[in-house]
Amino acid sequence: MTGAVRRQMEAPVWAVDAQPLLVAAGIRKSYRRGGLVRRRSFQVLIDAGVELHRGEIVGLVGENGSGKSTLMKILIGSLDRDGGTLTRHGSIGYCPQKPILYERLTPDEHFELFGHAHNLEPAVMESARDEILEILDFTLHRGVRVEELSGGTRAKLNLGLALLADPDILLLDEPYAGFDWDTYLRFWDLTAERRKAGSAVLIVSHFVADEERFDRIVHLEDGRTVAR
Repeated sequence: MTGAVRRQMEAPVWAVDAQPLLVAAGIRKSYRRGGLVRRRSFQVLIDAGVELHRGEIVGLVGENGSGKSTLMKILIGSLDRDGGTLTRHGSIGYCPQKPILYERLTPDEHFELFGHAHNLEPAVMESARDEILEILDFTLHRGVRVEELSGGTRAKLNLGLALLADPDILLLDEPYAGFDWDTYLRFWDLTAERRKAGSAVLIVSHFVADEERFDRIVHLEDGRTVAR
């Protein structure tokens, strides 16, 4: 048996699958601003795109107001694009920049609600929930209403809900904002595990502090994405 054949047999199944999980190209998006008399179109995205493959962590970097969150919403399908193409394969987990949580529900109740939405078996949901609570270190807050949680714990729950169903594609918009240093390191352990398992991870941020943790970094400038 040759070395090349041996390496191919030892590699995970997804490693020999060249099909990207997500491809966005030529994405355009504009908004209309102003009153009825001086209403004008403001173009946020002109020629934006990104390609995600299994087993990689990609950074999408741009200044505040550059359109990163707009592009992210288009990628998940919650916002219509004005032009361009978008194809997705596999399940998606989305962590929005601003947590969308129910103030009167506890983390446990959130996990149960999202588990139902993902059609997860109760035992699967409970196992994934308990693992997330432990890794992100907020087990003690599992029964506390969101309205009583700190900003950092809300951010943990926001990320945990994106991870719950073990999606093929993870789209994370400023996921570690509000994390302390220990949780920040735990976050990178989690994403590294997801990459090893074959997930594609896109992390949006206005700056990159640890470039070595990314496989690729794409910059969004003047409505256009540029790989560097």
